Amino acid sequence: MDFIEITEEKLDISKISGMVTDPSCGAVSIFVGITRDNFDGKKVLRLEYEAYKPMAERKMREICDSIRKQWQIHSIAMIHRINVVPISEASIVIALSSPHRKESLQAVEYAIDTLKATVPIWKKEIYADESSSWKENKECLWSKNSYNGCMLCLLDSVPRDIS
Repeated sequence: MDFIEITEEKLDISKISGMVTDPSCGAVSIFVGITRDNFDGKKVLRLEYEAYKPMAERKMREICDSIRKQWQIHSIAMIHRINVVPISEASIVIALSSPHRKESLQAVEYAIDTLKATVPIWKKEIYADESSSWKENKECLWSKNSYNGCMLCLLDSVPRDIS
């Protein structure tokens, strides 16, 4: 079973871990991404996330499908928080259960790396001097490294209601 969600609520790591725990599995691997208080010598006050939810959730489901093709995974939970995420709070929790640890460890690493590269969720850092910076993941497929900085490449993949 797959649990996919983009939420404004604080993430409960124990609850998310429990979503994937099963008596048939000997391993639960969890990745938790939290807001740190610094970046490049600047004091970070908080992060702010935005997402195009329909596309983000679709991409997250595609990641789950890809994981299931590569590894024997029982359950997957992939929950991302948006809006304000204070220091030391989780912005992303990915939990996977499997019969054996190797598969779940490999799958959780693949999940976070692929999410950062393909899911349209944007992060803004707010600094102590009240300046801010939108952060680009170096893995991001629509980054300037991949598409010469052209945001239209991303927009071309956004579904449009033309009815």
